[in-house]
Amino acid sequence: MTRPIPHARNRFSVKRSLQTRWADNDIYGHMNNVVHYALFDTAINGWLMELGLLDPQNGKTIGLVVETGCQYFGELAFPDEIEAGIGIERIGTSSVTYQIGLYRNDEQTAAAQGRFVHVYVDRHSRRPKPLDELWLRTLKGHVL
Repeated sequence: MTRPIPHARNRFSVKRSLQTRWADNDIYGHMNNVVHYALFDTAINGWLMELGLLDPQNGKTIGLVVETGCQYFGELAFPDEIEAGIGIERIGTSSVTYQIGLYRNDEQTAAAQGRFVHVYVDRHSRRPKPLDELWLRTLKGHVL
């Protein structure tokens, strides 16, 4: 298996600023790997909320994570400032596969990158719900 190459920051048109916290560091002095996944979740859901697509409190549709993965290329730690780059790998009937890169301070290559798959479901039944036209129209502009 060949090692993946970290994505350049300019690969992504969507960018979100994230701040590390003291509690993100582990005993080894860098960000614990589980925090990367929390940052993915925060960046993607924050972006969807800003777009008016997701209302986690009252919306009829919510996203459930069904798959996620991360590749690590460099260390992140408090007090680093992180910029998350977000793009769409695939849009399905009721799912979206996101690509995301985490960039440390002003670095131009990802310290970590991964994929994050949401299946969008009805809030009450938890059954998959096809993405509506607004979702499709909005997300298609960010396919990589």
